[in-house]
Amino acid sequence: MSVPPTIATETPRPPQRSRLRDFWYRVSEGRAIDDLWSQFTADARHSYGFYEKDVDWEAVEQLPHWRRPFHIARQFFWALMMKLSPARRVLLLLALALFILSSLRVQLTHDIVLDAKFELLSAALLLLLLSLELADKVIMKRDLEIAREIQTWLVPSMPPDVPGGDIAFATRPQNSVAGDYYDAFYPTQTAAEGGKLLLIVADVAGKSVPAALLMATMQASLRTIAGDDAPLIDLVARLNRYASAYSLDGRRFTTAILAQYEPGSGRLEFVNAGHNPPVLRRADGSLEKLEAGGLPLGIESSAVYESAAVELRSGDAVIFYTDGVVEAFNSTGEEFGNPRWFDTVRSLPQGSAQQCLEYLMWQLDVFVGATRQSDDITCLVFRCK
Repeated sequence: MSVPPTIATETPRPPQRSRLRDFWYRVSEGRAIDDLWSQFTADARHSYGFYEKDVDWEAVEQLPHWRRPFHIARQFFWALMMKLSPARRVLLLLALALFILSSLRVQLTHDIVLDAKFELLSAALLLLLLSLELADKVIMKRDLEIAREIQTWLVPSMPPDVPGGDIAFATRPQNSVAGDYYDAFYPTQTAAEGGKLLLIVADVAGKSVPAALLMATMQASLRTIAGDDAPLIDLVARLNRYASAYSLDGRRFTTAILAQYEPGSGRLEFVNAGHNPPVLRRADGSLEKLEAGGLPLGIESSAVYESAAVELRSGDAVIFYTDGVVEAFNSTGEEFGNPRWFDTVRSLPQGSAQQCLEYLMWQLDVFVGATRQSDDITCLVFRCK
């Protein structure tokens, strides 16, 4: 008598467990608990830094130790309150008042007790306030995403072809839009026609939308001036005059490094307008800083600039970067710093510009971890083959 084969059947998963798993996946976007905690701590640290600017720490230091926590809590509360509109401040105070009243219990008579129950109403008001704030944030985020998309049109998405060399670049805005600017293009003639490659990395003072607007005007003016095929030193002087006219008396200045590369000779001429000096890493591992130049753009319209030049050879690499790189900090507040950055550049692996760039950004990521940064980060690598 033959026995029919046993058919393995999978035990159906309880629908409730599946729904809970789907709900959690939707809420957490599939992130691990460690990742969520790191994100929360980064957000908490960033928010603390945002509100603690409004705390009068000098006044706190003059108080007795037992009074300081209450004084700090009160100032943090007012810092939060003043970020809201007047109507929403009243809504918040009403919600808090109802919450406090809910804890009151009054004995009117031996048999009658007045017990206020306003918890649900208080929670509803707080939820309404949260929804209003979220609506504003979503609208602003949408507008910033559009601005970010427009800003990406102003910088190259792909590096230009360079005979005997290659380029790679990366930028990380501190907010949705950035005040950092990078570019690499041939102003008039291509390399095949004997043209010079123009490289620029710049950093507008300030952050977010105001800096991004000035970055856009700078990009437009640079492209216009470069189209006249002027010598580099004249280009920088004209760009400075333009920047000075729109710098609010020097308060919105721009640091920049501009360089012209001749593919045929390997000559790189540069002008450093108050920017972090690019690092020239020779094939043998030695480093040179490109510092010749003058004041940042927009401080003084009559500023005089000087240029210098270096000869690039096979295996050499020039690393342009903004101050967000060396000022990047980890969870303890320690900065990446120039010495660590120079050591990282010195240890660059052999390879393409893209491989060098990935190595530099990886070293920065390892140091920073999940800590949210307070400045834009931009890096451009130019390497001779």
